[in-house]
Parts: sequence; structure tokens; C-alpha cells
Amino acid sequence: MKKELPPDPEALPRPVTDSHCHLDATTALSGLGLEDALSRAAAAGITRIVQVGCDVESSRFAVETAGTCDQVIATVAIHPNDAARLADDLPEAIEQIELLATAHDKVRGVGETGIDHFRTTDEHGRQLQRESFAAHIHIAQQHDKTLVIHDRDGHDEILEILDAEGCPERIVMHCFSGDADFARACLDRGAYLSFPGTVTFKPNEALREACRITPLDRILTETDAPYLTPMPYRGYPNASYLIPHTVRFMAELRGDDLAVLCDALHHNADAAFGAW
Repeated sequence: MKKELPPDPEALPRPVTDSHCHLDATTALSGLGLEDALSRAAAAGITRIVQVGCDVESSRFAVETAGTCDQVIATVAIHPNDAARLADDLPEAIEQIELLATAHDKVRGVGETGIDHFRTTDEHGRQLQRESFAAHIHIAQQHDKTLVIHDRDGHDEILEILDAEGCPERIVMHCFSGDADFARACLDRGAYLSFPGTVTFKPNEALREACRITPLDRILTETDAPYLTPMPYRGYPNASYLIPHTVRFMAELRGDDLAVLCDALHHNADAAFGAW
């Protein structure tokens, strides 16, 4: 990955929310500091950011950042690949996540949690992922938090565990990576589908079809920064200020008026996470 950041794009005509970002990792990878990340995002029309935790440390960062930055809310979790590595330490880590989930009223979500068969290939690690996912679902249910799901090559298992444990009231499929059939299955369970820069990548026609069929009141967008930078800057670090590339692509793909799509993305973030 290149180190330098892409230039600032033309700002969007209406405010939009980045529904999934890792500001701490963005700083570490690109050197873009928190204040600059927020100001450049706002200048591009990205006025709000969901800062996502992946382990206890990054979840604490998310809570602290949300507590001091008006533009930011937090989610907290153990990422499935981290869960697979924790073994006997997993229950204690999940206890810490539950404490963080209630640490501040701007902690709105539990995630990213879920299943990752791409990076975790051994059965023991996958069993730990399943146990962790179920535990995070229970935390979301108990504390009325939005469940933010990481799904990489685990579509069927995600649905099986959701059905077995019961779907929380609000679900966000982070970095949606399925086709139209999987999109419909998630929508049937009440999920919001969040599309990152990968929707702009040439090979991802099945993902684009999923984006096309997602109802306007169920669609979100995100960076997953510093990863998944949209075209034409794939290979560079990502940041929230680059979302206009993804949103303009989505509007053209779906045949939506750009301002109407922006308004929907912003409103849906309120519906998914609560206003801030």
C-alpha cells in the first residue's frame, strides 16, 4: 500500500455519515491525525463517523474518542480473527467489551463481530469465532445496542447463528460482501447493508447487484478506513474524506439522485445507530 493520501475530492451536496471507520489505524498507517481526519471529512461533507473497536484496546480508544468528539460515536467488540487467537482469554475480553458497551451514551454498537473464514482456517479458531459472535449478540440484545457484523466468506454461518441466537433490533452488515440473494436474506432479518469502496472495484459485479437491489431506507456507506479505498485510488490509504467517490459511484449505479442518496445515507445512520 502506498503511504501518501489521495487528494481531497469534490464535496458532496448533502451531509453523509461514514458508518464504519478505524481512525486509530488510519493514523498509524497514513499519519493523518484525528483532528485533520475529522476536518477533512467535514470539508468533503462527511460530518459524522462511527469509530469501530476490534479488540479491548481499540474499543477503549473508540469510547474515549466518542466522548470527546461531537462528530464521532463508538462501537466496541472483539474482531472475529482476534477472538480466534484469544483462546482461554476470550471470556475475560468479552467481559471487558460488555463493560465498555455501557461506559458512555455514545457507545451505540457492539461490533465488529462475526465470522471470518478467510483469515481463520482452523476449526478451533472458527469455534471461538462462533462463541464470540453469539456472546456479542447477547450483549447487543441485553443493552439495546446495534450489532455490527463482520462477514468474510461466512455468509451461511452468519445467518445460522443470527437465527439461533435471535436478531437484535438493529443490525448493520459492515462491508457488505455478498450477492443479491444474500442481501435479500440479510434484509429479511432487518439488517442495514453498508457498502464500502469495494463496490467500485471492477470484478465485483455481484456486489454491485446487491447494492442496486438494497432499498433506499436500508443502505449505508462506509470507508473501513484505512482499508478498501475506492477507485480511482485503490492501493492508497483510505480515510473518511474519500467517501464522496463511493457515494457518487453508488448514486450512478442505482440511478439515484445524488442529494437524495446522501440524505438517505445520513438518515439511515440515525435509524441504525441513533442520532448524534
